[in-house]
Amino acid sequence: MRAEKQYLISEVETHLKKSEYVILANFTGVSVADTADLRKKLAVEKAEFHVVKNSSLRVAAKSLGLPEFEASLTGPTAIVVGGKNSPGVAKVLKTFFKEKQKLQVKSAVLGKKLISAQDVEALAEMPSLDSLRAQLLGLLNQPAGMFVRVLNAAPSGLVNVLQAKVRAAEAK
Repeated sequence: MRAEKQYLISEVETHLKKSEYVILANFTGVSVADTADLRKKLAVEKAEFHVVKNSSLRVAAKSLGLPEFEASLTGPTAIVVGGKNSPGVAKVLKTFFKEKQKLQVKSAVLGKKLISAQDVEALAEMPSLDSLRAQLLGLLNQPAGMFVRVLNAAPSGLVNVLQAKVRAAEAK
């Protein structure tokens, strides 16, 4: 293999190793300014957007043991990798597509599983990691709060009965 090809393949392998997910996208019609804008939005999620050759991607993915995504390697391909918040990255891509009507997701690899473009869209609908943590803390806190209310119910009931008795005595 020529040194140039080997360099391209090793560069793609380096990108693929950056995260547990890889989103494949068709970037036909995306201008340089739009690409810069998308990269800036992805940087907030610590993700990167790279245009790659299909042949280099195919070889790099095979060497890393990623699932077969041959059907997605038609036409120009870009990959989105990096960061730990894959739902956040999917949201950025979905918003970009809504705004510009460019950059269509082909498929993705999440962990070691191939997922479709529809699955990536469903991933974009998931709440953020911080939101999920807040929901979990709320669920964990709920039984303790209810327990405190149950413990307060008996003394509160006694106080209410005594106040009613005092009011009844004053009314006489």
